[in-house]
Amino acid sequence: MRRFYLVMMVIGTVVPWVFFGGFFAAEGPDIPLFVTSLFPNGAASGFTADVLLSIAVFLVWSFADAARAGVRRWWLVLPATCLVGLSLSLPLYLYLRETARGGAAPARPAPSGAPA
Repeated sequence: MRRFYLVMMVIGTVVPWVFFGGFFAAEGPDIPLFVTSLFPNGAASGFTADVLLSIAVFLVWSFADAARAGVRRWWLVLPATCLVGLSLSLPLYLYLRETARGGAAPARPAPSGAPA
């Protein structure tokens, strides 16, 4: 699963930044315009609100889970969330969590007739 999370971190960084990069290339580093552009109409505002609420839930849950699961460097999800979004911070946290667990896959039973 760790490889999957790594691949999703790359995809989850590149895809949003294709759009963010296009915006900033056209508009410059205008953060107030960027924020107001997140809410241009009801449909987009709904998606934006959904993602922002999901981010809040994820940050609270992952912080609490990191303490229980012994995840080191949880703080990395904060800049990942702010600089890219949930598409990076979620697979990053899952990668860190899997790494903290040792990343070992559950043992599979040997096929019948095969030596154990």
